[in-house]
Amino acid sequence: MKKKFLSAIFAGLMAFNLFGNVDDVQAASRSEIAAINVTKPADFKYWSADSQVKRQIVNYVKDVTNPRSKNFIPVEDRIATFDMDGTILCETAPTSLGYMLVLYTMMENPDNPLYRDKLNEWKKNILTSKNLPVEVDKEFKDVCWKVFEGMTDEEYFSLLEKFITTQNVVGLTNLKYGESFYLPMIEIISYLNANDFTVYIITGSERRTTRGLIGGVVPVQPNHIIGCDIPYKWENNGGEKYFVEGDRFLIGDHRLGSNTRINKIYSIKREIAKQPVIAFGNSSGDFDMLNYTITDNKYRSAAFMVLCDDYTREIGNKELENTVRQASQKNGWTLISMKNDFKTIYGDNVKVSK
Repeated sequence: MKKKFLSAIFAGLMAFNLFGNVDDVQAASRSEIAAINVTKPADFKYWSADSQVKRQIVNYVKDVTNPRSKNFIPVEDRIATFDMDGTILCETAPTSLGYMLVLYTMMENPDNPLYRDKLNEWKKNILTSKNLPVEVDKEFKDVCWKVFEGMTDEEYFSLLEKFITTQNVVGLTNLKYGESFYLPMIEIISYLNANDFTVYIITGSERRTTRGLIGGVVPVQPNHIIGCDIPYKWENNGGEKYFVEGDRFLIGDHRLGSNTRINKIYSIKREIAKQPVIAFGNSSGDFDMLNYTITDNKYRSAAFMVLCDDYTREIGNKELENTVRQASQKNGWTLISMKNDFKTIYGDNVKVSK
């Protein structure tokens, strides 16, 4: 049954695009994103020339990496944390990439009794609404963790690769899901790496999905990706009480907690065991992480919020924009305006669909 299910998914992925007509891709490709290499300030090309925020980040890095500066930070303590969705990756099209992958997988196997009676309602709400009704959101999320149950990692990553390389982002033109990274923010990650910062992704998205999405594209090591987890289950084919040849580990059917808000601090303490010195977020799910970074830090620290204020090249969100503006002013975080600070977001030919 599982093999038939996977075969149906892969055939559908190759045959057609469920989320829109196939475009001529005109965004930066995954290989072009992977080639971003910023080692000095002159290498930035995706930020507006007069961006004060970029200048602020550059000056911060120069200061804390200068051995003569009173603010010098040793290499081993140069910890940088980034949220993913909405901070370095498109989040509002119309929901996160992880949930779009789940919906796509459901649509490829619509007769699954797990969700067949609700699929059309979920599809309609998710593809047309920015804010899902509470009951719809809960129903969908209660099921979404079970969709990949029983897959091996290899099967899952194959499915994910086909999704992100064939499916168009809903609401934007000329953009695949696997290309939907904010180019200026990938430049910041590259610049921090070049200056001996250790970069971590601290995301509410599932860890396995995040690793498959950014692997080979964004310069962050797999063991530096911290997200929510769907545990493995041990398929004990060998009959022993310990792992032997023939046994497999398969994807399980539930999520181990969330990784947003205060849980991001717990994750940092548990998995990094050091306080970040610079952090980047975009929503209320990141407020705790940013304040943790700048509170009682023994080093000079900084916190930045990416503002979803571009309604032409990105799907802006006025309610979120206002919330983030107010919180940033209150807490002393620096705003990164997508509209004003980014020379381009995904590439010049990506715009909101009309």
